[in-house]
Amino acid sequence: MNLRTIGGLVLLLLGAFMFLNQGELWGPGKLFAYFWPTMFVIPLGLFFHWLYFVMVGRKGVGVLIPGGILLVVGIVCQISMLFNNWGYMWPGFILAVAVGLFEFYWFGNRNKWLLIPINILTVLSILFFAVFSIGSMLGKLSLGQPVIAILFIVAGAAILMRKKKEY
Repeated sequence: MNLRTIGGLVLLLLGAFMFLNQGELWGPGKLFAYFWPTMFVIPLGLFFHWLYFVMVGRKGVGVLIPGGILLVVGIVCQISMLFNNWGYMWPGFILAVAVGLFEFYWFGNRNKWLLIPINILTVLSILFFAVFSIGSMLGKLSLGQPVIAILFIVAGAAILMRKKKEY
C-alpha cells in the first residue's frame, strides 16, 4: 500500500463516521478526542514493526514486543472510543501483551517456554471477553438472571442423575 491509498482510506472512514454522527458539531478537538489512538498509538506500533521488518532485521527482534503491544492497545482504544464500551474492551489490554510476546516468539528464536505466558494471557483475555460480553447480553434481557438460574439447576440435576462409571 502506498501513502495515497492509506490517505484515501483514512478520509473515507472519517467521512463515513462524520456522516453517521451528523447531530454533533465537529472540529479539531472532537477529532482528537475520538481518534487519538489512530493518530498516536497505532502509528507508533506500526513504526516498531516497520523498524524490524525494513530497517533492523533479525537482530532487533525485541522491537516487536512493544510494536505488538502498542498496535493491539491502539486498536482496543480506538474501538472503545468509537463505541464507548471501555467496560467490555479492557481484556484487550491483556491480549496486547500476549500478541507482543507471540510476535517475539514467532520471529525470534522460538523459545518454547515463551508459549506458557502467551497461552495464559490469551486464555485469560478470551475468558474475560466471553464472560463480560455474555454477561452484558444477558443483563440486557429481562429474563437474564432467571435463565441462568434455570441453566444452573438443570446442569446440577444432570450431574447428580448421571450414572457413575465403574472402572
